[in-house]
Amino acid sequence: MRPILMKGHERPLTFLKYNREGDLLFSCAKDHTPTVWFADNGERLGTYRGHNGAVWCCDVSRDSGLLITGSADQSVKLWNVQTGAQLYSFNFDSPARAADFSVGDKLAVITTDPFMGLPSTIQVKRIARDPSEQTSESVLTIKGPQGRINRAVWGPLNKTIISGGEDAVVRIWDSETGQLLKESDKETGHQKTITSLSKSADGSHFLTGSLDKSAKLWDIRTLTLIKTYVTERPVNACALSPLLDHVVMGGGQEASHVTTTDRRAGKFEAKFFHKILQEEIGGVKGHFGPINALAFNPDGKRFSYHLWML
Repeated sequence: MRPILMKGHERPLTFLKYNREGDLLFSCAKDHTPTVWFADNGERLGTYRGHNGAVWCCDVSRDSGLLITGSADQSVKLWNVQTGAQLYSFNFDSPARAADFSVGDKLAVITTDPFMGLPSTIQVKRIARDPSEQTSESVLTIKGPQGRINRAVWGPLNKTIISGGEDAVVRIWDSETGQLLKESDKETGHQKTITSLSKSADGSHFLTGSLDKSAKLWDIRTLTLIKTYVTERPVNACALSPLLDHVVMGGGQEASHVTTTDRRAGKFEAKFFHKILQEEIGGVKGHFGPINALAFNPDGKRFSYHLWML
């Protein structure tokens, strides 16, 4: 199958997200401007203008009507997907790193970075059905662990929040009380920064990627480690196929460590592993920089990836 090249961003991409139907692809980048594309042909449909810093993450509501984006400009914004209008801005005292809608889209979990003496936080905001009734009040605020929290997602029935970040520990929190329920074992868990966290299509398990050159599959309720996939490069992004028993991982060194020979040596491949057997089963070569974002289309037949520009 011939790949589709989507051009439009002026700076490195940071995050990719398909809507539930798989016909729209949303991209975030350091150029401050989230963008929406037709997934089938790569046509750029529009941009969402209003951020003044790198945009690190996004999520889209189940009905594809609402987009949420988190940025280094210390804000998380809500947008009308169709019109591109900014509906609301949650403002913080530090950069926003992750944002994820709950099942039902009535809540959003947001993480903020440690900044100027402030700790990292996990915050839950209520999402109003009518934008004119939206408020900035947090339903829950959890003081985070040391370092940045790179990803936070909702657990089953919105009862828990799963987080991972710079301290290499996966944590499960009670979404009502903020109590820490479980955390990954330091011996069997990741040894370096967790860069990526994505759930399976059925929500029963999730995948984490790390700079320790591995990805790990976990049970979402018990935090039992199920599988580990080992590669030869830091993992910047990873995803689970919703159709097949496949795991895809992408990564590479930071731009400052890259040489012109790295691509020929296969440093920038997207690697496919068998989810059960943990064996490498293929790869996609030809990238000119470390892969920083990956996403499977919900139909399981296509996936998208984007690169750091060198």
